[in-house]
Amino acid sequence: MQKNILSFLGRRRNWSIPYILFLIFFVVIPLGLIVFYAFTNNEGQFSFTNFRKFWMQPEALNTFIYSVGIALITTFICLLLGYPAAYIMSRMESRSTRILVILFILPMWVNFLIRTLATVALFDFLSLPLGEGSLLFGMVYNFLPFMIYPIYNILQKTDHSLIEAAQDLGANPRQVFFKTILPLSAPGISSGIMMVFMPVISTFAIAELLTINNIKLFGTTLQENIYNGMWNYGAALSLVMLLLIGITSLLNNEGSAKATEEGGLL
Repeated sequence: MQKNILSFLGRRRNWSIPYILFLIFFVVIPLGLIVFYAFTNNEGQFSFTNFRKFWMQPEALNTFIYSVGIALITTFICLLLGYPAAYIMSRMESRSTRILVILFILPMWVNFLIRTLATVALFDFLSLPLGEGSLLFGMVYNFLPFMIYPIYNILQKTDHSLIEAAQDLGANPRQVFFKTILPLSAPGISSGIMMVFMPVISTFAIAELLTINNIKLFGTTLQENIYNGMWNYGAALSLVMLLLIGITSLLNNEGSAKATEEGGLL
């Protein structure tokens, strides 16, 4: 018995069994259930009713389009603020960099909902209205670190000999940045975009708290349908969101690979 156990553990491929079981029970089966419920009606029959309902209901479709717009704006602002911060940190001395990294990490030690409630209290203290502006502020505040860290990690690992080579060939600082540093940091930008865009699309707590539930995002619509027992329609909305995220991820990876290749050629 003991010999059989040792023989089983001695095979490397057997160590992958727990991970395979994890993927089956927590990824494959849930996705399969989403697809099943999305393409069935309340009687369990195959139907496209849920998707027709989504496309025919102006409220759900408009909420989806609005949520994509909020996610794009949030991602753009995070990139606009996060890239310079990551670039500056990658150029600083190690001690100063560690302090800045800790300052960016500190808010992440606080619970997500508590951070959002603190933001609500801040707007109340400053007598600022809760609406679209507070929503964007809360999104950027919560997801900005997810943009900074991937870009910072890539910039920190950049081979400085490539930058020196560009300078030796007569490139000015602007050309060095746009033709060498920016293309080389494309994988970090790609990761940051996905780490911000995807959760913003699906979140609902920030919108509910920072707008007093006056602005509804797609995640809120999905959550309401699931909470009210409308599993089939909720699954269809989840599948639409998953398809959007999958397409975005695919396009983003292709764009990142192309930018990196062009940077290498330059």
